[in-house]
Amino acid sequence: MKTIKIIAIALSCFGIVQAQQSEVNFNTTSGLKMETKYASDIEEISDLLSFEGIDYMKLKFSGEQLKGKSYKLSVKEIWDGKIVSDTTIINSKTIGYKQFETLSDTVFKMKVISKRTNDNQLKMTFKFPRFSITKKYDAIDSDNYSLRNLVDESNLEIGYDKSFYLLAYILPYEREDGSLSWCDVGTSGDKVEEWGSKFGIKHYLLFEMKFE
Repeated sequence: MKTIKIIAIALSCFGIVQAQQSEVNFNTTSGLKMETKYASDIEEISDLLSFEGIDYMKLKFSGEQLKGKSYKLSVKEIWDGKIVSDTTIINSKTIGYKQFETLSDTVFKMKVISKRTNDNQLKMTFKFPRFSITKKYDAIDSDNYSLRNLVDESNLEIGYDKSFYLLAYILPYEREDGSLSWCDVGTSGDKVEEWGSKFGIKHYLLFEMKFE
């Protein structure tokens, strides 16, 4: 019976993501919008991604003030409720190529592809226009990691000139009946740095974005 409950919760969360696969829009007071597409429009490819445990997300930011802005993506690694590292994945101002330092358009697109490898690493590729970056992070021995859109699930504000939480790579919350839920975590509000302590999550990653 416990197994059935675990599957039911997992499918429930997955269903929410699938429903949002086509497009999700967020309008903020700053005028910055974000659209998200999950997995693939092709059913067979989505099935293969799921079977291989691969999370695939396409993000599109749009706004008149984006043009001329730099962008920065950073990650916080949280173990046992404590932030053990805060590192930069990409800062366009220091990338070394002047043509990439600031955005030349009012639209910015990026893709994120991720999975846990057999040697317990979270392998993530961030694909930006014209180049990509691959990173690996230590993980526990679990197939339950899931890449979540924080702006969506936690209803977070996005804007210019200040950092905002964008994504989280999380383990689920284990309820008293043994069922697992990612949605309980992702929809719990904006205190995302406290998830480890609140839900007893051993490890997760928090990704911050900034346009300035």
